[in-house]
Amino acid sequence: MMYQAGLVLEGGGMKGVYTAGVLDFFMDKEIWFASCYGVSAGACHLCNYMSGQRGRSLRISVNYLDMKQYCGGWSLLRTGDLFGVDMNYSLIPNYLDPYDFDAAARFEGKAFAVATNIRTGKPDYLPMKDLRKDIIAVRASSSLPLVSRNVEVEGELYLDGGISDPIPVRQSGRDGNRKNVIIMTKEEGFVREPVGAQLALLKARYLRYPKVYELMRERHLSYNATVQYIEEKQKKGELFVIRPKRKSEVGRIEKDKEKMRALYEEGYLDAQECYAELMEYLRG
Repeated sequence: MMYQAGLVLEGGGMKGVYTAGVLDFFMDKEIWFASCYGVSAGACHLCNYMSGQRGRSLRISVNYLDMKQYCGGWSLLRTGDLFGVDMNYSLIPNYLDPYDFDAAARFEGKAFAVATNIRTGKPDYLPMKDLRKDIIAVRASSSLPLVSRNVEVEGELYLDGGISDPIPVRQSGRDGNRKNVIIMTKEEGFVREPVGAQLALLKARYLRYPKVYELMRERHLSYNATVQYIEEKQKKGELFVIRPKRKSEVGRIEKDKEKMRALYEEGYLDAQECYAELMEYLRG
């Protein structure tokens, strides 16, 4: 069933496999949302939700970890991207684990990849519809500072959406969604710390785009304020949140397949556990 509500997916690198578990449960129960917002890894997993390809996010998250072209220092040094662009955005979806572009185009809801415009320092909400061409928006949303090249979309340059709008619940509200379901990858009680030593590197790397440095310098403040906003709304019953109950063993860049599968299962079981409460919220 398509619910007139917003679905908001936080990023989090490989911790996003938690989100994959939640979304697979949603697909099993045929829970669909009219408006979807994905940030970074959240945008990647949103692709498979749109196409209804249950299990594909998990496969892609674990099946290629041992390949240097997929993710790691080899790719970063050779191409300038920690996550190999050719493999992740061409070889996998077109050949190794084919993506159902036609099914995604038939998705009845609206979907957006959140990316940071490095000229303005503002988040842009890039449409995801025809992913044969809109996959560039997903790549832009997932391009981490320092370990990714800037991504050009329609003449503007972008980096990871988590820099400017890590959990775009306010945007969903501005788009008219009175109800919102948020899938977070950070555990309950998580507080983001200041960036620290990387700030000097960021300032030097993005000298022509000072907004990147400014956003990263203040990132912990904006993120923690957003989480506080979400928690206040959640207490009032105005938002529904699914998030890990404890800190995951999965690193932002993880090579242990069993840890990845365990976090996926955690997401699936957490969604299963709150299913009745979620239905009450969406139907109320």
